[in-house]
Amino acid sequence: MTETTRSADEAVDPSVDVAAEGARIAASVGRVVQGKDPVVRLALVVLLAEGHLLIEDVPGVGKTTLAKALAASLDASVRRIQFTPDLLPSDVTGVAVYDQETREFEFKPGAVFANIVVADEINRASPKTQSALLECMEERQVTVDGVSYELARPFMVMATQNPLEMEGTYPLPEAQRDRFTARVSMGYPDPAAELAMLDDRATADPLAGLRPVADAALVRSLVAAVGRLHVSEAVRRYVVALVEATRRSPDLRLGASPRAGLQLLRAARASAALDGRDHVLPDDVQALAVPVLAHRLLLGSDATVGRRSAEQVVAQLLASVPVPRGR
Repeated sequence: MTETTRSADEAVDPSVDVAAEGARIAASVGRVVQGKDPVVRLALVVLLAEGHLLIEDVPGVGKTTLAKALAASLDASVRRIQFTPDLLPSDVTGVAVYDQETREFEFKPGAVFANIVVADEINRASPKTQSALLECMEERQVTVDGVSYELARPFMVMATQNPLEMEGTYPLPEAQRDRFTARVSMGYPDPAAELAMLDDRATADPLAGLRPVADAALVRSLVAAVGRLHVSEAVRRYVVALVEATRRSPDLRLGASPRAGLQLLRAARASAALDGRDHVLPDDVQALAVPVLAHRLLLGSDATVGRRSAEQVVAQLLASVPVPRGR
């Protein structure tokens, strides 16, 4: 297989309407994932921020359905990996195989070579296999036997995991969690949405009828448009202040990394673009602080004994850090 490359002068439409195109993608996903508009929006924010999404909840609430619905709404390459205890790192990244005819090693790409990678039940694999995604998620490349292979753009990992108290799960390493832009919990649907689900899925699977409403080239244009959004110095300082506050908090023994601040700002840009604005507001940062920061933090002993969650700690920090005024 030849290396997947991205041309530096690749055509990007400068006039793309992020809000309108984002609404079309969200509406497509919403046909399958009913009654979960905030979750669908967050998944779209992460896609446009060139990030990765961790979907955590109990079995049966639609984690994999969300990932597959977003993938089906995009005319892009999609691969699904079912993580199991016997899954090997080479199953994810690929392996070099010796060809007896040519007497050379030929690289056989793994499942990670796709635009959207659905990593189902990622915490059922061993930490060794989980770590196979570290280079892929951060550097958008795979290195096998000293040779690096670039991944296609866009590239997004949508991983699902069951709560750690479930049987047969392994905790994700801190380095792995830090590479996920955001974590979201699906939650149970409200009664109206659950009733509609019973009716809609009695005879057919709505995923089967989903058709792409965007392609990889359009997503690249949307990502480029998001990156051009204006961010004032006051908002940038606000992001840094929030990240620094997690490092000083007595409730935490591990605060947010510099990567967390970068991804929080990228997500805020994507959220502002989906709202049709050309600039980022402090409100965008506040709305995304919990899903972007909480899963990266490690609670201290006092917070653990007091049964305070990382989400509660982030909410307290949001209330204590001064909010800048204006744009």
